[in-house]
Amino acid sequence: MEQKIRCTWCEGNSLYIDYHDTEWGKFTYEENTLFEFLILEGFQAGLSWLTILKKRDDFRKAFDDFDPMKVASYDERKVEELLSNERIIRNKLKVQAAINNAKRFIEIQEEYTSFGDYLKRFVPNPIDNYPDTLEDVPSQSPLSDLLSKDLKKRGFKFVGATIIYSFLQATGRINDHLKNCFTRE
Repeated sequence: MEQKIRCTWCEGNSLYIDYHDTEWGKFTYEENTLFEFLILEGFQAGLSWLTILKKRDDFRKAFDDFDPMKVASYDERKVEELLSNERIIRNKLKVQAAINNAKRFIEIQEEYTSFGDYLKRFVPNPIDNYPDTLEDVPSQSPLSDLLSKDLKKRGFKFVGATIIYSFLQATGRINDHLKNCFTRE
């Protein structure tokens, strides 16, 4: 049986391989999924994505399956509960940013009908890059810089250009699967 060729960043770890094969770069309009990736990418800042993937189910439990309405309603008691939860990243600034970003996310939904429709203003169609190697994959772009600036202007936190580039990759707005990756077949 022929071995599938994948992007090299996911080699050697079954969690990474499953994420790569089933989620990363797959276009989604599902609002809670968009919110989840936005929040998880913020929590990932300064850490590896594998660390986040290992804790993802615990994040989902702790953050009510990333329902923005529920997260937006979190009070100080819930913040303390999250900060004492050893199964997630316990960074007070990131927890507070998640709650803040839920409120901002809802504001965008109200203004544009959905967060996906808001994203269409920046990425009307998926961008298909064809990198040969991981070195050819940027960590940010003029697009991620533009979206980051707009989100910050709207009051979002932990949405720098690098975080937003990763968000755009994860949600399928930017396809950075390597040229020889089986997902391109």
